[in-house]
Amino acid sequence: MDRAQKQESIETLKGVFAGAGAVVVTHYTGMTVAEMTDLRGRLRKESATFQVVKNTLVQKALDGVAGDKGNALFTGPVAIAFGKDPVAAAKIVTQYAKENDKLKLVGGLLGQTTVLDEAAVRSLATLPSLDEIRGKLIGLLNAPATKIAGVLQAPAGQLARVFGAYAAKDAA
Repeated sequence: MDRAQKQESIETLKGVFAGAGAVVVTHYTGMTVAEMTDLRGRLRKESATFQVVKNTLVQKALDGVAGDKGNALFTGPVAIAFGKDPVAAAKIVTQYAKENDKLKLVGGLLGQTTVLDEAAVRSLATLPSLDEIRGKLIGLLNAPATKIAGVLQAPAGQLARVFGAYAAKDAA
């Protein structure tokens, strides 16, 4: 890799760290190509990415912003999972790490400055995703309108039942 390619990789990684909701750092020792492809496919369904990175380039891309704790995450064979939704990548990688003991969670970065340990990444994975939160919010916003419509329709329904009862009484 020549100097221009390294600089391009560093700029790409800077864009990844700036644009990602969260970056999950993993060790992938012993994983086969098929296992990596399976994990990448699962992440792709949630608009996330899994990428093997070179530690020195990541440390140059972070440029000390994450501090020593952040730089300590990037030792050994490291791959990162990231996406716009901070929860999606953490959920999928945590689930895959439970299924495959070759993938180890190391930690993560939330934003560019907040360093997460393994426990924090696991707790991040338990949070609802952005789409789930949006669905719940829409449901909460629609609930009062539904209740108002039900209250407004109730008197008309009661009148119809009263008239129906009188009609049945008169017919008998």
